Amino acid sequence: MRIKAELWAKAYIRRCSSNGVPAVIARRGQSDGGAIFIKINALNGNVALYGPAPAGLDGSSDNRLWILCMGGDTVAEADADSYLLRQSEFDPDIWIIEVEDRERRHFLGDCVSDF
Repeated sequence: MRIKAELWAKAYIRRCSSNGVPAVIARRGQSDGGAIFIKINALNGNVALYGPAPAGLDGSSDNRLWILCMGGDTVAEADADSYLLRQSEFDPDIWIIEVEDRERRHFLGDCVSDF
């Protein structure tokens, strides 16, 4: 059984905080199962944007798997914001978590796919 989105988001914020990295929930989605996007702001105008991997990619429904959403390592923040706006128009239940870290650490462990 997958952890509810709201609980996962709060735990992720605490994980960032425990590493001395500021993170906030910029947009609250559906508490049970909204998709979560994580925007890592390097504080230089560029961001890395992580989102949910396509369904079935990892073969497990229990763990969340992440991919870089826009193909590259980092993109301009305005481009990421446009992407997130389109995603929210398609699915109004999404979550957006913003993290500020010059080192661009994502704290997602081994759950990032190169898909």
